[in-house]
Amino acid sequence: QVQLVESGGGLVQAGDSLRLSCAASGRTFSSYAMGWFRQAPGKEREFVAAISRRGGSTYYADSVKGRFTISRDNAKNTVYLQMNSLKPEDTAVYYCTADEGYSIVVTGGPAYWGQGTQVTVSS
Repeated sequence: QVQLVESGGGLVQAGDSLRLSCAASGRTFSSYAMGWFRQAPGKEREFVAAISRRGGSTYYADSVKGRFTISRDNAKNTVYLQMNSLKPEDTAVYYCTADEGYSIVVTGGPAYWGQGTQVTVSS
């Protein structure tokens, strides 16, 4: 089992950057593929980005491709989401996720979820 705690959310203006962090504890961090999802008010939860166990593979939603970068530091048990050129439509609660299966993280059914961190982008 793994516990996930997100941080780094906040209120920014359109065009700004923000970096989210997710600290993991519990089982060996490198055993898990990691991902980020988000949910805006009144909308369904959506996939944002995923990274494989060792970081060699990444995958992004079309809506964030070229603006967001997911990375991980297995020595620090942490996964990051660097968000650049933020838009008002990026406003959402962002959730860190983990699963032993990379494809499971991508398809939206990861076993473990953090509590979420709010990102608000003003126009």
